[in-house]
Amino acid sequence: MKDKQSTNKIFMVEPEVFFMNPQTADSNHYQLDDKHENSDQILDSAIEEFRRFKGCLEKNGVEVIALKGSSKCPDHIFPNWFTTFENKTFQIFSMLAENRRLEKTPEMINYLKQEYELTEDMSSLESENRFLESTSSMVFDRTNRVVYLTISPRANAELAKEWCARNNYELVLFETESHTGSPIYHTDVLMYVGTTAIGICFEVIKPEYVDHVREMVSRYHEVIEIKKDQLLDFCGNCLEIPNKNGELLLAMSTRSFKGYTEEQKAKLLLHFKKIVHEDIPTIEKFGGGSARCMLAELF
Repeated sequence: MKDKQSTNKIFMVEPEVFFMNPQTADSNHYQLDDKHENSDQILDSAIEEFRRFKGCLEKNGVEVIALKGSSKCPDHIFPNWFTTFENKTFQIFSMLAENRRLEKTPEMINYLKQEYELTEDMSSLESENRFLESTSSMVFDRTNRVVYLTISPRANAELAKEWCARNNYELVLFETESHTGSPIYHTDVLMYVGTTAIGICFEVIKPEYVDHVREMVSRYHEVIEIKKDQLLDFCGNCLEIPNKNGELLLAMSTRSFKGYTEEQKAKLLLHFKKIVHEDIPTIEKFGGGSARCMLAELF
């Protein structure tokens, strides 16, 4: 029996601190400098946006587990250091930024261990400068056992090949070029995989990879193409979540929702019961990530 693509249970982290993380600025070209802003106001706004988004998901029939973040971790709101699997195991991954490595708190790991068996911890690879940032670097087609990955400072190609070989996933590897000319730091910025639809931006994928990626994403899914400019509104940073009745939702930010054309939304609504969105401008502006980055799936 094939694995489910998505789950109704979501893990989120309410920030204890939140600001533009200087340790991630070199690779994340979507976050903006916050030095001229009031730090308390930024945190208050981020917490308010987090709670609104969490409440929006819950109101739409999603089960949300929310833990409090650490005062040492400005990006704790983006819990992409672990992955859970349907066989009730989880794995911990290697993170590039030193203060992001601190997000793997004993409290959170112990919480996960109540329900999941830890089968691999790749944290030791951080000392070798080999990084693979979980579901942000790897976009999973769980049902068909395919991983999509764009090479970046946070996504080591050889490490991804080793991981996919160990875990019986087919790897679709490619290179990208962002609006700055550098590689896009996370694959989930440019694509997401649902049960019957994939949203993806081909325009940022280097030409020599496009045909292969297009062929792969078209095998089992209808493809909704996202334009390069729409990535600046985080239109690729979405997540399929079933509600308590098993109906498929697509979660995104309000900025993303407004960034989609009416034609694209109509196509999405052939595959999803509802597009669920909340406005998270502070988190997007200073964190350089959007709705999908805030959501870890608990299978």
